[in-house]
Amino acid sequence: QHRAAHMQSEIELCRSVILQALSAVDDTPEQLPLIASLAKAKLNELVKLVTNEAVQMHGGIGVTDELEIGFFLKRARVAMQIYGDTGFHKNRYASLCGY
Repeated sequence: QHRAAHMQSEIELCRSVILQALSAVDDTPEQLPLIASLAKAKLNELVKLVTNEAVQMHGGIGVTDELEIGFFLKRARVAMQIYGDTGFHKNRYASLCGY
């Protein structure tokens, strides 16, 4: 239960970041690259957490073809390599903030 509750709280946090990014599209488009990198970095951390916890919660069957958890784990890792991993977006966020 603790793992599921932790994942749910992180999902809600990411939902707030996504809503901020969506409102920036209309309200402050000049801030969009900054907020997009913030959202992507946070979501990368979330997808790592959720996929790893799902494998842990389901045990060895979590990475077999019977469940799609392994598929989503691989898909998430590939997406991070294509669209930038957490480190890339943290560095981008810092450079856009002037650091």
